[in-house]
Amino acid sequence: MKEDNNELNRRDVLKGLATVPVLGAFWGVAQTKKNKDSAVKEQIFKELNIEAAKPPVSGSMEGNPLRIGIIGFGIRGEQLLRAAGFATKEWKEEMKKNNLENPKDLRLKEFLEQEKLNIKLNGVCDVFDVRAESAIEAGSVDGNKPKRYLHFEEMMASPDIDAVIIATPDHWHAPMAMAAAKAGKHVYVEKCMTHKVGETYDLKKTIEDTKIVFQLGHQHRQTQSFLTAQDIIKKNVLGHVSLIQVATNRNDDNGAWQYEIHEKASPKTIDWQQFLGNAPKREFDAERFFRWRKWWDYGTGLSGDLLTHDYDRINTILKMGIPDSVMASGGVYTHIDGREVPDVFQVVMEFPNYTSGTSQEKGKEKGMTFLYTSTLGNQYDRGTLVMGHDATLELGAQLTVMADPRSTRYKEMIESGLVKTDVPMSSYNPSAKGVDAVSGATAKYFANKGMMYTYRDGKRVDSTFLHIKEWLSCIRHGGTPSCNIQQGFEEAISAHMATASLRLGKKIIWDHEKQRMANVSEAELRSVGMA
Repeated sequence: MKEDNNELNRRDVLKGLATVPVLGAFWGVAQTKKNKDSAVKEQIFKELNIEAAKPPVSGSMEGNPLRIGIIGFGIRGEQLLRAAGFATKEWKEEMKKNNLENPKDLRLKEFLEQEKLNIKLNGVCDVFDVRAESAIEAGSVDGNKPKRYLHFEEMMASPDIDAVIIATPDHWHAPMAMAAAKAGKHVYVEKCMTHKVGETYDLKKTIEDTKIVFQLGHQHRQTQSFLTAQDIIKKNVLGHVSLIQVATNRNDDNGAWQYEIHEKASPKTIDWQQFLGNAPKREFDAERFFRWRKWWDYGTGLSGDLLTHDYDRINTILKMGIPDSVMASGGVYTHIDGREVPDVFQVVMEFPNYTSGTSQEKGKEKGMTFLYTSTLGNQYDRGTLVMGHDATLELGAQLTVMADPRSTRYKEMIESGLVKTDVPMSSYNPSAKGVDAVSGATAKYFANKGMMYTYRDGKRVDSTFLHIKEWLSCIRHGGTPSCNIQQGFEEAISAHMATASLRLGKKIIWDHEKQRMANVSEAELRSVGMA
C-alpha cells in the first residue's frame, strides 16, 4: 500500500509517539508532511514548468495630452469613460454611500487611486440629451469642458479630437469606426465589432489602409490569468485539446437587456432618426432605443453580445482563428416580451485541423470542437473548460489544471501518487502573486470570466482601464494593440457565422482560402439583414 503524501498517516503518528513527547511527535510529523509536500510541488513544477505571466509593458503616459471624444454614453459608455478617468458625480456619490454601508466596497478608492492617463475629454456625442449632459459633466475637469457634437460626423471633422471611443448600439460600430479612421482618428470600439458581414471586410480594409491604432473592446485580453494560460498551452501541459466548453448564464431582467427606460425620454430629447441610421425606418419607440439588443435591426444578439467574449477569451490562448463550420440553434423561451433575439442559444464551432500538441504517437489526434451555450433564464455558473488528453484547464480570473486519469504524459506521476486526479495539479491566482501546486479541494475556485478586473503585482486593477491604457500607449509610442483589427475580424466573422446559422437554419461553412462563407449567398444574408 502506497503512502499518502497528503495525509498524516496513522503509522507516522504512532512512530512519532513511541520516541518523543506527544506534542513533539505531532510537530515532527507535521514537518515531515510539509517537507513531503514541498518535494511534491517541486517535482510537479519541474514537470509542468508553468510560468506566471509578466504583464505587458506599456509606454509612458507623459507628453501632450491626447484629446479624446466619446460617442455613446449609455451603460457601457459610462463604464469606458470612468476607466479612462472620468466619473459622473452620481456614480461617485453612490460609491461613497456604498462604502459607508460596506467598508469592503472600495470601488471609489480604487478609482481615485487609478493611474492618470494624461488625456482630455474634448468631445461628447450622444443622441439623448440627458446622457450627453452627463458625459460633459463627467469630463469637465481641470478647467476643460468637453464640446457636445450633435452629429458624429462633426466630431470626426474636428481638429480638436485625436481619438474616439465608440460605445453605441452595434449597427453604428462599423460606420463610425470607418469614418473616424478616414479622418485620421484612432479608434477604440466595443464588441461586436460589426453588425453586418459586408461591413466587416470594409472596416478591416479601412483600418489597414489608414494605419490608425485600432482596439476592440475585449478587455479580458489584459487579464493576468489568460496570459499565464498561454504558457500552459505553449508548453503542452494539457496535451491535445479536443473540446472547449463555455457558457454564459444570466437570470434577471437587466441581464436579459430589459434596461431602464429613462423618464425624460421623448422625441424632443432623443434624435430618433440619427439613432436609426441604416436601420429600417419606424416611429419613435423608447423601448427600442433603450433595449435595442432585443432586436436584430440594431444588435447582434447573444452571438455579438456574449459569445464574442467567450470566443475571444479562447482565441487569446489557443489562437485557433475562424472555425471551419458553425451550427447554432435557440429560441425565445425565458423572456417572451416581443423580442426577436433568442434568449437561449447554443453554438457548435468545428476546427477539424486544429492541434495544440500531443503526448501520444503522431497522427492519432487532430481537431477540436468549441461548444457554447447560454440562457438568460438561469445563472448557474458552469465555468469554462479547455479539455485535453492529459489535463483540463478551468479558465477564469484564476486558473486550475486537473490531470486526466487516462493521461499519457502524467501516467507514471498518477500511478506513483505524485499527481492526484481529484485535486488541482496546478493552480494560479494572480492576486497571490504566483503559481501554487497540489492544493486541496478548497483550491477549486469560482471561475468568473475575468472581465471586470485583474491583478498587477497582487493589486486589483480594472481590466478595462488596462485595455484603454494599452490603446493609448500604442497611439503614443507605436505598436499593435492586443485586440487589433485582425483579432476583431476573426471575432466578428465567427459571431456572424453563428447568427447566420441560427437565422438561415443551416450549417455555415468557412472557406479559409477565399476568406468567405462558402455556402451563403449575399441574397440570403440580405434576407435576414446581414449583408
